[in-house]
Amino acid sequence: MMRILQPVALLLAAAIASPVVADPDMRPPNTSPYHESEFWEDQVKYGILPPIEQRLPEQPIVVDLAAKGRKFGQQGGTLRTMITRSKDIRQMVVYGYARLVGYDEDYNLVPDLLQDVIVTEGRIFTLKLRKGHKWSDGKPFTSDDFRYWWQDIANNKNLSPSGPPSFMRLDGELPRVRFPDETTVIFEWSKPNPGFLVRLAQARPPFIYRPAHYLRQFHKVYADPQSLAKQIAKKKVRSWAALHNKRDNMYKFNNPGLPTLQPWIPADTGKDSRRQFVRNPFFHRVDSRGWQLPYIDTVEMSIVGKGLVAAKSNAGEADLQARGLNFQNVPILKKGEMEGGNYRLNLWQNGSASQIAIYPNLNFSNAKWHKVLRDIRFRKALSLSIDRVLINRVLYFGLAVEGNMTALPASPFFSEENLHKNAQFDPAEANRLLDEMGFTKRLGNGQRLMPDGLPLQVLIETAGERQEVESALQIITDNWRDIGIGLTIRPLDRDILRQHVFSGRTMMSVWYGWDNGIPTPDTPPDYLAPRAQEFFSWPKWGQYYQTGGKAGEPVDMPEAKRLLELAAIWEASTDTDTKSQVWREMLKIHAEQLFGIGILAEAPQPVVVSRHLENVPQKALWAWDPGAHFGIHRMDEFFFNNVEDD
Repeated sequence: MMRILQPVALLLAAAIASPVVADPDMRPPNTSPYHESEFWEDQVKYGILPPIEQRLPEQPIVVDLAAKGRKFGQQGGTLRTMITRSKDIRQMVVYGYARLVGYDEDYNLVPDLLQDVIVTEGRIFTLKLRKGHKWSDGKPFTSDDFRYWWQDIANNKNLSPSGPPSFMRLDGELPRVRFPDETTVIFEWSKPNPGFLVRLAQARPPFIYRPAHYLRQFHKVYADPQSLAKQIAKKKVRSWAALHNKRDNMYKFNNPGLPTLQPWIPADTGKDSRRQFVRNPFFHRVDSRGWQLPYIDTVEMSIVGKGLVAAKSNAGEADLQARGLNFQNVPILKKGEMEGGNYRLNLWQNGSASQIAIYPNLNFSNAKWHKVLRDIRFRKALSLSIDRVLINRVLYFGLAVEGNMTALPASPFFSEENLHKNAQFDPAEANRLLDEMGFTKRLGNGQRLMPDGLPLQVLIETAGERQEVESALQIITDNWRDIGIGLTIRPLDRDILRQHVFSGRTMMSVWYGWDNGIPTPDTPPDYLAPRAQEFFSWPKWGQYYQTGGKAGEPVDMPEAKRLLELAAIWEASTDTDTKSQVWREMLKIHAEQLFGIGILAEAPQPVVVSRHLENVPQKALWAWDPGAHFGIHRMDEFFFNNVEDD
């Protein structure tokens, strides 16, 4: 048996044993150990909200910022940031990073929303909730919210036609789930499930709980039939299930009525280009002086055009901005900083396994190209003919690292051999491989011909969101032309690109590399195995795995099958050495097979930070998972040092 305890748990225990004592000059005498926020002061005064000591769990997380090397902050202020699509307000869930368990800044898993986690034999997970914890509307957060998700959503055929999500299945086995009391939830499998807690800590969490008290009004089993029928008609949806799904959007974060446990809650209906989020009055974290987090009262997200983020950041219209910025924006941002801009420019290390990666679609629906894309010689030829050094110099002043998509040096699984395997610039070898495949006939301009006499022309689809991608593809166009391959680039909307890939209509696509470039033995290797359609090289295989064979196609390549076997071995193991061996073999297979063709990695990520914003790290890792971008650095601890001027 093991327990996952966060470092602040000892501090928390001490705080409960002897109440937090705040500085005398910061609060009136003879009050509670906690300070009331000025933001909610009137609501408390008029009885709309209960006082702070009644809004917190019995044992909140107590954060000692001094022990973390950070400053204690002051409450107040509005933080401005930008997004380029209205749906990206979901980044507030990412940045807020309130999870059942989450990573600390040393990438250790620690309880967060949970009080404690007890793991028995690696297969039984006892989740202990915080007594007195409340949703943002003040209703209790209890095991009933887990029960509702498991029984009334995940196992309801109308709401979840495929049953519980795939991450809950271990070799096809669903867990036994129990709810002994209002603060205890138990998930039990017959075999070890080492990836369970890691998945709960993801940037996009699985949300194995729901605000049952709110969602029951939209559920056929619980709702008044007449009231439910009226709501279905009002929302113009076809069924109660469609209505329920529309209101149940914990990640999308666009329903102000849906209670949350995040540090900020939506404050408007999202009808304009500026969205407001206000502090959660029931948030479960406090600093060791007794001030409830988050420090910042309001977050304002502005929706702007894709090409305006850098210019608006340079003009001082953002207090915290990284999304929508790339390395090409560094010169103008640095110039603005040096010329008196009211911000500082930080350069964070990028945690993605590859800044730019090309994904040949092994499930492409075109039969002629299907065979070509699956031939390792073709994928090697594409990779060997890319001048990564030139791309690095042109786009990143040589500051990135050229090579395959693989683990970064910060990972224990980093390998120079994997980084450079089939990634050197060798047009002669690329030509030899194409000749060996039979593409020996050429047009007068040097372009090779397919066996049917048509030109050997590759189509790559992109999301059209990153200038560096377009610039890199222009260089690659010239590179591939030199070996007789034509390249056409088609920019698409991000959602349309995904639809094309998932349906098998895309020949090749460009995206980031694996989100997690710093895996450890305890990192689930799901994204290296054909288990999800989101890996653009095998969408149909991923669909087959995710739906239990109800959609997609079964894996039919030996190397990909081996990746599935290795992922299963990892899941069945509690031994660190075995899990490490699995990771190393999977990374080696990817380096050899080039399922995704990495270009370069570790290009610095610009982060614009207001000069008045404190506790934002100067050096850090910009990573989606693990890390949730700003989330792992606890955005609720950021604060303004000039609140009185706002």
